[in-house]
Amino acid sequence: MSTVTGTWGPRRTGRARAVFPAWSVRDRLALTAGLAAPFLAALALVPFRTSLSHTNAALVLVVVVVAVAALGSRTAGVVAALSAAGWFDFFLTRPYETFDITASRDVETAVLLLVVGLIVSQLAARARRLEVITVTDAGYLSRIHRVAALDADTVVDEVRRELTDLLGLTACRFQYGTLLGQPPRLRNDGSVTVGRRSWDVDTAGWPEGEIELRVHGNARYLGRFMLTPGPGRVPPLQARLVAATLADQTGAALDTSGPAG
Repeated sequence: MSTVTGTWGPRRTGRARAVFPAWSVRDRLALTAGLAAPFLAALALVPFRTSLSHTNAALVLVVVVVAVAALGSRTAGVVAALSAAGWFDFFLTRPYETFDITASRDVETAVLLLVVGLIVSQLAARARRLEVITVTDAGYLSRIHRVAALDADTVVDEVRRELTDLLGLTACRFQYGTLLGQPPRLRNDGSVTVGRRSWDVDTAGWPEGEIELRVHGNARYLGRFMLTPGPGRVPPLQARLVAATLADQTGAALDTSGPAG
């Protein structure tokens, strides 16, 4: 797909090329930090492992996981949590420099370290998403407020109109409870995937064909908006995050009274 740089980013001017861009530099650095930072922190604690309690050592590693999750991505945070639990076991529990744990208390500490790290990663990702939405302009916020006041009878049609305008779509339709095929997907964090691969929408533009934006209510899949991108510029991350928030609000409204097909 050829692109023209504009205020919103690349312009959709032709057929999308079947290219799956690699991870961004920021994502690579975050993943590297997720692997290396817990290792280095655990290694730095080795001289003190006989005098430092395992609880305090685990807290130090939790701080590292929090830092990686806050500055990186959800995936990097998860990697950091797994890395922290593994190196805690390897360097700081007996028998040292093995992945065996003999004391049940140390097993509990390692498991709690992993669980806390995973939870922190999710919270950090959600906090970043809310932060981006907080700093968006009043036009974005007004869309969220309008949809929040709607009920299940009107929310789908209104959100279809909002998404069409917000994302510059040529068409937008809603499918109740249908999950056929594997179209490209607009995710809750504003990213786009094609199959199992990440698609760098800010660089390559929208992928070819319809894009799904799934709707869940109370952790149940309820349906999806099928988005047909227009020929204009790709909307910024803030707009895509607002679109995901509108889908969440749709799910909350439909879950309350059930979809009216």
